[in-house]
Amino acid sequence: MSNNTVLFVLLDDYADWEAGSLAAALNEEPEGKGQRFNVKTVSLTTNPIQSIGGFTVLPDYGLTDAPKDFVGLMLIGGNSWRKKDSKQVMKLVDKALEKRVVLGAICDATVFLGNNGILNNIRHTSNHLEDLKEAAGENYSNEAGYLHQQAVRSGQIITANGSAFLEFGKQVLEALNAAPQAEIDEWYRFFKQGYHENMNTNQ
Repeated sequence: MSNNTVLFVLLDDYADWEAGSLAAALNEEPEGKGQRFNVKTVSLTTNPIQSIGGFTVLPDYGLTDAPKDFVGLMLIGGNSWRKKDSKQVMKLVDKALEKRVVLGAICDATVFLGNNGILNNIRHTSNHLEDLKEAAGENYSNEAGYLHQQAVRSGQIITANGSAFLEFGKQVLEALNAAPQAEIDEWYRFFKQGYHENMNTNQ
């Protein structure tokens, strides 16, 4: 498999529901043609971290030994993005922007991007505009670019609110060209509509 690594940044107290469905989709084999992506987790260190749901994860990498080559960087939401230590993640974000790879941020990770000036020249969304403005302060100056949508893609950057993990996943899969569009649409409908409604729709 060629170098198609997608890094998921998980900080302590991360929102596990925002990561699982997308990671699983990336690990699948579209049309049975072999696995295309290599999902790896990154945190501040390689010490165990715990999700909001209580799952303990041993990250594949800490920030100091994270891969230099990757095709996607996913910042998964949670309760640590406003802490001072999270600033260290900007090393990876800057690398993603420099390489022009897919950069995704969901839930409070969007506030992290806003607080570091990344949202000032792109269309974007977050959990709540007023909270974003208050948290990011003078580092955020693009209220006009805020869209009240579940997920927003602007070039290679995708933002979403914390309830939009399926919309976020769909946008990321499309940005990565992870599978034929029909498969991506089917994946989204299956989980969004539920098994029975989706089956009835396809009959």
